[in-house]
Amino acid sequence: MKFTLHFGNNTFPDFAGAVRMVKIAEAAGFDSVVAVDHVVFPHKYTSVYPYAPGGRLPGGPGGALPDPLIWMAAMAAVTTRLRFMTGVIILPLRNPLVLAKQVATLDHMSGGRIELGIGVGWLEEEFEAVGVPFEKRGARSDEYIAVMRKLWAEDGVSFDGQFVKFDEVSSNPKPMRGGVPIVIGGHSEAAAKRAGRLGDGFFPSIGAQVDTVPLFDVVRRSAEAAGRDPGVIEIMAGCPELLPGSAADPRAAIEARVKQGVGRIILPVWRFQPDLEDGLGRFGETVIRDFN
Repeated sequence: MKFTLHFGNNTFPDFAGAVRMVKIAEAAGFDSVVAVDHVVFPHKYTSVYPYAPGGRLPGGPGGALPDPLIWMAAMAAVTTRLRFMTGVIILPLRNPLVLAKQVATLDHMSGGRIELGIGVGWLEEEFEAVGVPFEKRGARSDEYIAVMRKLWAEDGVSFDGQFVKFDEVSSNPKPMRGGVPIVIGGHSEAAAKRAGRLGDGFFPSIGAQVDTVPLFDVVRRSAEAAGRDPGVIEIMAGCPELLPGSAADPRAAIEARVKQGVGRIILPVWRFQPDLEDGLGRFGETVIRDFN
């Protein structure tokens, strides 16, 4: 079982605090840290945030939310083993050629420690501000995934799609292993189906207001329908029973996730505050070492 810390960049937006956190996490045996994404925070919005009971984004427009890729680059430079994942970057808001270059460069320079978690987005007002159509964002995301993988795999590639067209271009450096794992985020059946068709992993948000466990089977069925091996798609999930203050049996909680097919447990890093050394260190000693 792998263990990952979520909300790295918005919990620790300052450099010194972030460095301290990732070094403690690496020493404790965590596999990776997740960084979240929003390009802008609209002051007025009617879109419903699906990961909190009130339907509103936590914090406010003045809260610091560093760009996930830049934050991950800085943290990769001060670690040697820890992996980093966007969770999730809003893919249709990005130019896929530019993003492919950024992610491949980051993966190359970090020694292959990057994963690209993507989502189609929910905040229509953010799309309006950036100037990207909110409609067809799912189809746009599917095409962008294909574009990036093609650019990562070979040189002199061409693409003629609904949203992207180019002829004989190359993007280098390539990722360390010929590609960067793409993890599909989301709490909907559409996201689960996308993960089955296209993803290397599936990450339903740990704050979803619906039961996401049934989506695991949707991922597997979708993979089979697409002629893929469902076993190659890593399933990620939260586990409240492992958080500080819980009286639950950690071993039983983890074994329950294993039976569900979960390969990675995602935990919010802010729940280990204020004493990170004690909180993360103890978790490493009492949980991670027993399941690695």
